[in-house]
Amino acid sequence: MKVVLDTNCLLVALAQKSPYRCIWEMFRQGKFSLCYSTEILQEYEEILQRYYSISTVVLTIEMLLKSPNVIQNVPYYHWNLISADPDDNKFVDCALNAGADYIVTNDKHFNILNKIEFPPIKVIDIDIFKKIICS
Repeated sequence: MKVVLDTNCLLVALAQKSPYRCIWEMFRQGKFSLCYSTEILQEYEEILQRYYSISTVVLTIEMLLKSPNVIQNVPYYHWNLISADPDDNKFVDCALNAGADYIVTNDKHFNILNKIEFPPIKVIDIDIFKKIICS
């Protein structure tokens, strides 16, 4: 299974005592592939630095870069499907380019994607993804 994790979901999955920690553990065990673009990786690093130590951020980014179940891609076409927060489009473009099964997010800006028939994009929240991947 290939997924794109919105930054808010990665953030809560990394916390040691988070109820979503199993998502990070399942990623480390190779239970799913994480798709990212350079833009997404930069956002991960920027946001993680607000909540975690530099050493934790560096280790996390290194793990993402070196993991065999990570798929880096370069979206060459920008769909611009989310107008409420155009910065979120990087996740959509990455998911479409990588052929991801899901975008995992709790961000309501992504709800517009459920109303779009083409291109088909499956958006699920972190609770649903946790049930899928951690059960």
